[in-house]
Amino acid sequence: MPHFLNLSLSSLATMLERGETTSVQLVEQALAGFDQLNPLINAVVTTHPELSMRYAEKADALRAKGEIVGPLHGIPMTIKDSLDTFDMNTTWGTEGRTAHRPGHDAISVARLRGAGAILVGKTNTPELTLSYQTDNSIFGRTSNPHDLDRTSGGSSGGAAAVIAAGGTPIDLGTDTGGSIRLPAHFCGVYGLKPTTGRVPTSGNALPSTGLLAPLSQIGPLSRSLDDLTLIYNIIRGPHHTDPYTLDTPDAAGTKEMTQLRIGFFADHGLGTTSDSIKESLSGLINTLADAGCDVREIRPEGIEMTSMLYGQLFNADDHEMINDQLHASGTETPSLRLQRILSQPKSQLSASELSHLISLWDGYRSSMRSVFESVDVILCPVNGRTAPLHDEEENPYDYLYTQAFNLTGWPGLSMPSATDDKGLPVGIQIVAPPLMEERCLSVARFLEPHLDPLPKPKVYLES
Repeated sequence: MPHFLNLSLSSLATMLERGETTSVQLVEQALAGFDQLNPLINAVVTTHPELSMRYAEKADALRAKGEIVGPLHGIPMTIKDSLDTFDMNTTWGTEGRTAHRPGHDAISVARLRGAGAILVGKTNTPELTLSYQTDNSIFGRTSNPHDLDRTSGGSSGGAAAVIAAGGTPIDLGTDTGGSIRLPAHFCGVYGLKPTTGRVPTSGNALPSTGLLAPLSQIGPLSRSLDDLTLIYNIIRGPHHTDPYTLDTPDAAGTKEMTQLRIGFFADHGLGTTSDSIKESLSGLINTLADAGCDVREIRPEGIEMTSMLYGQLFNADDHEMINDQLHASGTETPSLRLQRILSQPKSQLSASELSHLISLWDGYRSSMRSVFESVDVILCPVNGRTAPLHDEEENPYDYLYTQAFNLTGWPGLSMPSATDDKGLPVGIQIVAPPLMEERCLSVARFLEPHLDPLPKPKVYLES
């Protein structure tokens, strides 16, 4: 039987509706696929086959009676291991939670289940999601299906890798400094970080309250833009458990493509991007210009302060947030990456200095927001380079392209656009003002037909 999990959600739904497959068969395929993929990419870290099969049998029984739960009825999904799931272990990649079963779902996970999706596995994450490479002391590291010697990125690296390899149609990731968009870029899939407050972050490894809570968002990863849009619309919306969520419709401002003012920048002023990324960005800008869009090169004012501000905010609590999560997890020996973070000198900010830092953050957001007086949407790199080798030394400035928009809280979408001279995926980031996710999606929809499909990864399930 052909492998179906590399198809779109709409295709799977149609096949189920026509009786061309069943939820039981799809779950069986998913579990068999993980067995084939994991020895190579190590992306899916937890499964519960008996339970997933029971869910599939129930979905098929309901379908036989004409009772369809929602648009994802009977379709398998995976979920990042930083998000709580009531029926499968959720480790957050930390040793103290190796056998931890929360007994409840993260709100976003519950919403996908409410739409009919079946959980078939949890995907790998670095400890507490705090790394741009996916590796932890429990499960080890995840590899990029395009090149097993390279990272899939972090922290949603397991999600991006298994989607790229055709093992699951959708996954939910989290993004605190680029952790959805970066793996999407490295692995050649789509990833959306919504506006701060669009999706409840309750039930994630990083807390939904406190000074740093606005930085983290939950969003979808997928192989297609239509699937990304569907999942985003299912998980969005306020919930009382997350004080930052917004009860508001999409902001007005949908325009025809030819009416959009398109801004772009190829570097943030503190480093350079690779030629392949610049070339891809230039090609997309030319496509938009040829369509009649008003295109202009512009860099948000203040973006050069991203690294300093992001670093100071993460140190402002003297690592209390990390220590609290480790203590609550019962982890006595954190990973080497977390140990390096915790070994950094404490900030020892006074009350007035902390107040100044918060004011500086507000000023940064205000200064950055002024760019939207001149443009309606921004295109820029996701990162300064394509997927690096495992444990290759990182250049912190490469990550400012994503960190900047966690600090501002704006929506950002990573879409696959090309490959570099090594055959590695290149993603381009589309950024819009707050609450204008639809603008990101609209620009991506326009550009998608103008792009050549990426070659399949070296590790890919087809049969």
